This record gives sequence, structure tokens and C-alpha cells, in this order.
Amino acid sequence: MQDFGFVFAGFFVGLVVGLTGVGGGSLMTPILIFFFGVKPYMAVGTDLLFAAFTKAGGTFSFARQRIVPWRVVIALCAGSIPAAGVTLWVLHNMGPSDPAVQKVMTLTLGVALLLTASAMLFKVIRGKQAPVVLAEENLFEATQPRHWALPVLFGAAIGILVTLTSVGAGAIGVTVLMILYPQLPLSRIVAADIAYAVPLTMVAGLGHASLGSVDWSLLGLLLTGSLPGIWLGSRLMHKTPERVIRSILSVLLAWAGSKLVFA
Repeated sequence: MQDFGFVFAGFFVGLVVGLTGVGGGSLMTPILIFFFGVKPYMAVGTDLLFAAFTKAGGTFSFARQRIVPWRVVIALCAGSIPAAGVTLWVLHNMGPSDPAVQKVMTLTLGVALLLTASAMLFKVIRGKQAPVVLAEENLFEATQPRHWALPVLFGAAIGILVTLTSVGAGAIGVTVLMILYPQLPLSRIVAADIAYAVPLTMVAGLGHASLGSVDWSLLGLLLTGSLPGIWLGSRLMHKTPERVIRSILSVLLAWAGSKLVFA
């Protein structure tokens, strides 16, 4: 019966991701912790590979449409991949199941969920202000950050956050990219956010797997539900009130984050 629950959880998260483009790690990790009693370190590790496999499909689709700004992706990875490696090294030395480490992961997860809730509300209010189209001759200028170090530093911060909590590369990433690259259309920002999250979550997930922090059978059940969920959600995307869904999600994530922070 619990196996069916995992498949349904994967379907639900996949459906939300398909409808809104966000919600993967920020929903799956607290669901595993609160509803199924999975240990935080095991939930984070399993969710990281869950995100890597699901976002790889999205990246492939965006790449075929030629809307991925690879210059932005490379700048973000320059900060996120090394930061993920350093964080994994720290976890390896301390042990992910150590009570002190689990406490830090739980607290950080709570803060990340609160930040994600705030970012989703920001997108609900400001999401319509991004440009809709971009001429190819303006792409180089649009992918020029306010300062070259900003995307690298942002990538490093997200790398640490994602490796510790599996949360951060979705709504937070999109919101910050909207600020760093205001001339990029939202479609290209989402494409960049998903594309750079694939190597980051794969590196972090495999690192957690080497620490024994991945439940492979659980991962298979989640993917079994998420793949049809994403397929269905992507086809219902234009028939649902996206802003209402994002607003509800932000409230749920704020509740989960507060529960983790003040537990």
C-alpha cells in the first residue's frame, strides 16, 4: 500500500511541475519527510536523483527548441558544481546520518522552503513583466549579467543549498535569474534554470548515493508516477489558473518551511 502512495506522490509532484514548471524538490522532499517518515538525509539524496532524471527530459525538449541560453548555464555551473563538491566533502567527513548534520539539513530545508514560497509569490506578482520574445541578434546582450561574478556566486549559493536540501534550483533560481538577466524572456530563463539544474542535481545525487543516502527502490516508484504526471500536466498547462496554483503552493511551502524551522 505504501508503494502505491509513493507512486501517487510522484504523480502529484510531476503533475504540479508540468502545470507550473516548479515544485519538484520543494514539494517532494517535505512530502517524503512529513507524510512517509523518510529520514531527511535519505529524502534529500533520493529527491536529487529524482530531479536530475525528470529535468533531463525537460532540458532535452528545450534544447530541441533552441531556447537554452548555454552561456548562462555555463556561468551558473561554474559556481554550483564546485560548491556541490565541497558540500559533499563536508557531508562525507561528518556523515549524513549524524544527528547534528540532520538538524542542519532540516533547518536549511525549512529556510529554503520559506525562500521558495517567497519567490513563488514574487513570480505571481511580477511574472508578467518579463519580455515575451527576443531577437537572436540581441541574445548576447541579454545574456550579459550585471556583473560577471554574480551568476557564479549565485550558482555557488544554490549549489550548497541544493546539495543540502534538494531545494533551491526551481522557484528561487528562476526569480534570481529574472533579476540578473532582465532582458531574457521567461521561457529562456526557465530553460536555463532547468538545464543547469541537471548537472548540479546529478553530481549532488550521485554524491549522496556514494554516502548511502539514496533509496533506489523508492526512486523507481517516484519516477513511475512522475513521468505520466509531467506528461499530463504539460498538456493541461494552458487550461489551468497558474497564478492560483502558484499562490496555493506558496502557502503550503511556507507552512512546511515554518514547521521545519520552528520544530
